[in-house]
Amino acid sequence: MAASFLSDLVRYRRFFQMTLVLGLGGTLLVGFHVSVITYPSQDIKRFINATWMERHGSPLPQETVALLWSFIVSIYCLGGFLGSLSSQPLSARYGKKKTLLFGDLFAISGALLLGSSKMAGSFEMVLVGRCLYGISAGMYMNTYGPYLGEISPKKFRGFALTTGAVFFSLGKALGQIMGLRDILGTPSLWPLLLALCGIPALLNLVLLPLFPESPPYLLIEKEDKEGCLQAMKDLWGDGCHEGEMEDIMKEKEATGSNKSLNVLEVLKGPSFRRPLAITILLMMSLQTNGLSAIYFYAFEVFRTAKLEEALIPYVTLGMGLCELISVILCSAIIDRVGRRILLWGGYGAMAWALAFLILTLSLQDRHPWISYCSVALIFLFTFFYGIGPSGAIFSVMMEVFSQSARPAGFVIASLISWVGLFLTGIGFPFVMRRRENPSYR
Repeated sequence: MAASFLSDLVRYRRFFQMTLVLGLGGTLLVGFHVSVITYPSQDIKRFINATWMERHGSPLPQETVALLWSFIVSIYCLGGFLGSLSSQPLSARYGKKKTLLFGDLFAISGALLLGSSKMAGSFEMVLVGRCLYGISAGMYMNTYGPYLGEISPKKFRGFALTTGAVFFSLGKALGQIMGLRDILGTPSLWPLLLALCGIPALLNLVLLPLFPESPPYLLIEKEDKEGCLQAMKDLWGDGCHEGEMEDIMKEKEATGSNKSLNVLEVLKGPSFRRPLAITILLMMSLQTNGLSAIYFYAFEVFRTAKLEEALIPYVTLGMGLCELISVILCSAIIDRVGRRILLWGGYGAMAWALAFLILTLSLQDRHPWISYCSVALIFLFTFFYGIGPSGAIFSVMMEVFSQSARPAGFVIASLISWVGLFLTGIGFPFVMRRRENPSYR
């Protein structure tokens, strides 16, 4: 078994290298900015107020500061929505590799704005920078999955698609580590913290052109049989790849088209109703499970759980590491266990964890030690999310859509995701205020 693994590692080394480059320059950036924004929250609020005072000579009302802060959190999702809309036509015209490179340019631009915002005395630059990061994230999330699935040999496809979730969770954990007060989460260094994503985006911009476009895109969209064969040899090593080419041609003949379908064509097509229903259901379940709110406003959530203030950054980091470990475990077992078991088991366990969490939150005022039970249940909820839905959903989406419908299918899924994240980001602080959370008074 070890000999077989080493043989595959040598033969498919270019594929594994490309998977690493795509992860570091793709979903890692998205995960980083989902989690990192909660750490400098108080510093950014003070920066907004100080900037306003310097301009107008009077402080902003706390309600207005809270509103501006929620816009800074949520405009990332608005940018993601715009990036998702643009990714499908860009992929159809320029290919998935060039679309990812366009996303890198937006990420680098956002990093420059965020990094210089405090020096320029402009909180508007934070807003625009977060929006640019969101546009790049929308492009990454829509293009990364299909691209990775199309460059993967069948034996590694399930593993490859779960690496997106692995790098996403790794990005979250890195955001939580770098956001600690001991590292970059300080009043003077928070612009550098938010600008860090420019480094992997720049690396991706340099390294990704060294790898080929996806074989199905070259064969179906460009009708370049020689280019497709060369891409297969580059990624999968020398050997006979005629069988894979025949599978791609059969898919093309089954769809009756050699061009990518747009969103409206997929929505109207009767044959896509079942894949669309599966996709919409899965994405809605991701957005309504509450984990996004925990990551966006982790400090506020743990304050509600009556946790000591000094412990909150480290507990949040522990939650991110817990998700990372569970997603890595998911990537190791998904091809053996199957997607259905991971999805059903993950959602069932998450439901039980939430039910007990509601119980502990309602009892924690009576017994102080119950707050630690609440934290443990949040960790369990995160673990079950990582080992189930987080790793399996995008693998399912990749498999239910054909090559021609896949880009549009991912756009639809991504739009649902970004709308859900936007509503969470903009609404959660005010839900907390209505519950009279002391941290918002």
